[in-house]
Amino acid sequence: MFSAKKDHLIGLDIGSRTIKLAEILQTKKDRILKKFGIADLPQGAIVDGRIKEPGVVADTIKGLMNDLKVKEQKVAISIAGYSIIIKRITVDKMTDDEMQEGIQYEAEQYIPFELQDVNIDFHIIGNHESNPNQMNVMLVAAKKEIVDEYVDLLEMANLKPCVIDIDVFALERMFEDNYLNEEGNIALIDIGANKMNMNIVKDNISVFTRDVSVGGDQITREIASRFDCSFEEAEAAKIGEAKNKVPEEGIQEIISSFTSIWCDEIRRGIDFYCSTYRDEDIRQIILSGGATQTPGFFDLLSAETSVDVQMCKPFESLQIDEKQNDLDYLHKIAPQAAICMGLASRRVYDK
Repeated sequence: MFSAKKDHLIGLDIGSRTIKLAEILQTKKDRILKKFGIADLPQGAIVDGRIKEPGVVADTIKGLMNDLKVKEQKVAISIAGYSIIIKRITVDKMTDDEMQEGIQYEAEQYIPFELQDVNIDFHIIGNHESNPNQMNVMLVAAKKEIVDEYVDLLEMANLKPCVIDIDVFALERMFEDNYLNEEGNIALIDIGANKMNMNIVKDNISVFTRDVSVGGDQITREIASRFDCSFEEAEAAKIGEAKNKVPEEGIQEIISSFTSIWCDEIRRGIDFYCSTYRDEDIRQIILSGGATQTPGFFDLLSAETSVDVQMCKPFESLQIDEKQNDLDYLHKIAPQAAICMGLASRRVYDK
């Protein structure tokens, strides 16, 4: 038996196609991956980050919890999309308490939503680079209706939400845990079924974030439309398991077209960052998310950006409980686990 602290949380990554769950135990000596699992969601259960079939999603979560024999009910989740606003701002130097009192005034200048409709939070990054009387702050706002939707879902699944994070920051936490002492600008790119998260970190501090509505389902929908087949048949064709009339050359054409769009979006984000901070360049790109395993994407992105591209290793810093985890399986699905592993590293009283 492992002796662990009692403030740990279950990391629950609720995507549009899959639910991912991870449990990390922190002992006096090690961080141990106790449980990890993935469950598929039916198409349409979650669309553009909105929960369309809460009963189905809640049952899927409960089924995954039961399959993994997870007893802990306190969870950390994350959200993303156009209902989330993240702004890096500069303010006069003040204490955390003073910032808390003045957050509404600062938010009014940067948040394009009615303030009564959003939950607002912030993180003081540190002193401004050139003005000792100012500091850099990450300001975050999330629409209350989205937050409430996910809280209601978790309560339906008999779970207690303790941390509601943002995808890009969960991704950053995974990076901090597994890539120690990395210097320079590194772009963390996660591409799932319907969204791309970009977080550029400099010396382990987030300096630029961006969400884009692209992902692997674009390819699946185009295959289904062009070859008049079901979404399930198109998905099988995309991953090379089709036993139908979909021609391989047609699939490759579609994949190439959409992965080129993904590369354009990544390059656009990097170019914007480098034009804003003219003395900076990107040293490395670390990829995660199921769609980044799309055939040809890795090599295309390397060629398009001329940057060192690596697949993420979200289990790198952990001891693995091999009695409850298959190492070959973890290696295979590692890119899909990045956000979930970042969430599982959160603790009950994390801000």
